[in-house]
Amino acid sequence: MDSNTFDPPAGGVPPVEAPLRRTARDALKIVIVGGFGAGKTTLVGSVSEIRPLSTEEVMTEAGEGVDDLTGVHAKRATTVAFDFGRISLDESRVLYLFGMPGQERFRFLWERLFTGSLGAVALVDTRRLADSFHCIDRLEAQAMPFVVAVNRFPGARPPLDRVRDALRLDERVPLVECDARARESSKGVLIALVRYLTRLREDPDVREGTR
Repeated sequence: MDSNTFDPPAGGVPPVEAPLRRTARDALKIVIVGGFGAGKTTLVGSVSEIRPLSTEEVMTEAGEGVDDLTGVHAKRATTVAFDFGRISLDESRVLYLFGMPGQERFRFLWERLFTGSLGAVALVDTRRLADSFHCIDRLEAQAMPFVVAVNRFPGARPPLDRVRDALRLDERVPLVECDARARESSKGVLIALVRYLTRLREDPDVREGTR
């Protein structure tokens, strides 16, 4: 494979019939943000226990001159609203994943999608690193806890410390790498976020930088 986006997860797509447990009581929410073509749809699809709701549409000539395809020339579809997936954590808790559209013209949706979220994953494509600046700025402006995940594409593997420097990322913000096509790799990103949220809850100074 030559792309880390828009590929079905290993093992096939989960059945859409997977029911929500009757014992489910608590809903938790995480948002996935990132630039155009960074792999948000793929990440949500790789970990969701149900066939993910996707609002991807085929890209047409109308998008020429609007969507920058530099580095993602093979991309044939794009999210125009949001992606949605679900993970049952235990008998009573359910995690909902919302993948946000990456293009500037769809970012008016972000405010609503941020509402009620525990935290966020900023998915980064190092071939188009500048696309990540706005996403991270918005997360910081919203005071939204987040981790940054570098989606590793072939031929684009700069060291993580260089990525952190390029993004001007605070040293307290977790930075991990992943393959958004792989379920276990994507799960690792979510686990990194949960661990970070736990640290923030137990020690607010981690977030405020007062230590």
